[in-house]
Amino acid sequence: MSDENSEQYKARLLKLENLQKEGNNPFSITKFPVDAFSLDIKNNFEKFEGNEVKIAGRLIQRRTMGKAAFANVQDSEGSIQFYIRMDTVGEEIYKKFLDFDIGDIVGIEGTVFKTKKEEISVKVHSITLLAKSLHPMPEKFHGLQDIELRYRQRYLDLIVNPNVKDTFIKRSIIIKTIRNFLDNLGFIEVETPMLNLIAGGAIARPFVTHHNALNMDLFLRIAPELYLKRLITGGMDKVYELGRQFRNEGISIKHNPEFTTMELYQAYVDYEKMMDLTEKIVLECNKAVGNGEEIEYQGEKINLSSFERLSMIEAVEKFTGENFSMFENDDKQALNIAEKLGVDVKDKNTWGDILMLVFDEKVEEHLIQPTFIYDFPASSSPLAKRKAKNPDLTERFELYITGREIANAYSELNDPLDQKQRFAEQLKARENGDEEANLPDKDFVTALEYGMPPTGGLGIGIDRLVMLLTNSASIRDVIIFPTMKIREN
Repeated sequence: MSDENSEQYKARLLKLENLQKEGNNPFSITKFPVDAFSLDIKNNFEKFEGNEVKIAGRLIQRRTMGKAAFANVQDSEGSIQFYIRMDTVGEEIYKKFLDFDIGDIVGIEGTVFKTKKEEISVKVHSITLLAKSLHPMPEKFHGLQDIELRYRQRYLDLIVNPNVKDTFIKRSIIIKTIRNFLDNLGFIEVETPMLNLIAGGAIARPFVTHHNALNMDLFLRIAPELYLKRLITGGMDKVYELGRQFRNEGISIKHNPEFTTMELYQAYVDYEKMMDLTEKIVLECNKAVGNGEEIEYQGEKINLSSFERLSMIEAVEKFTGENFSMFENDDKQALNIAEKLGVDVKDKNTWGDILMLVFDEKVEEHLIQPTFIYDFPASSSPLAKRKAKNPDLTERFELYITGREIANAYSELNDPLDQKQRFAEQLKARENGDEEANLPDKDFVTALEYGMPPTGGLGIGIDRLVMLLTNSASIRDVIIFPTMKIREN
């Protein structure tokens, strides 16, 4: 963090004050005519050799040899060496250059050439201080090692850890790829309210705020689902939204209070169509960032050429040996099985609730390779359509990779009477202490009463997808400014 009492800070501040007294305040400079970048010069040396260029960036290294020096400047694309001689730029400019500090922003005009060691460089004709760095950079060879400081001061993280920028460039590519892919399929991107009268569309605890003019509480949205399905009712058959959601829950390597999702809805298709679409989106994004079919995530080899499909009951049996279909709707037997497996449940839990708990605690962590888990209990899926042959289950799936949920999808519930009953059950759960249960949305039920066609819906966690495709261990590695606790001095 900033230390204005350090000797280095005071020394750099004194240099700035002296420059200002001399009429050379770097912060009065408003522009520099950059016409070339480090990576382009290196990749196209033949085109640039012998030509004059104007480059700018941060001074990151310097090696002085009397009346000449080699140094490196870092721009938005990388770094490049430059060579400066006193007899070329003049004694006054050279001495000023020697007084520059590592971290200062400089503008350079010079000629591109290769040194005797074949390093592509710029021979300086003139150099200008464009901004003064009042704090020293972290030590070059160790970088910024304090993980928490990296997240708090992301600007510093980007300066000293080049791979960090690469992660966020790939994040941008992934988001563009999803947009282009859906746009080409005829989906329409829309924007729905972030301030909601009712926190609906997901099971989560919301953030609450207050609108002074209307004197009423509002919720930051936890999901855009109910608005998007209103649009399906209105005749927009293919819609999606890519944006931030907010959930007032814990922070971990997998969770941040604000995060990014892509949600889409398509009329006249079901959750099996959504499975196919999910697989294509993941593969398109993986290809776009330059990965092969096999990727590595934190030491695990992940094969994206094959996506397994298992019902939740099949997955629980595969990893625990217990077949919940043998005692369906038998709450007591389900409790016995949970106790046998060491899963802590409360007496009020139903067969479906217990199946979900057993899956969460005993199965999810084993789903390393891409796996669709489908047919969730109705009690945990208040917005999903029931299976025609088994109404205790719903046409819902989640995609798991590396033991983490990447996507969630349904054949959407479009029966207004069933939806009204599900909301009533959620309200009862809320009254019994479940703060994450859905609040009833009467207007959404009214929309369904006008008739919503059979619809498939899909939500993909962008942050977790980026984590997977960039081999990032924590969600904070892929959110450029993650939520952090206030640091006490």
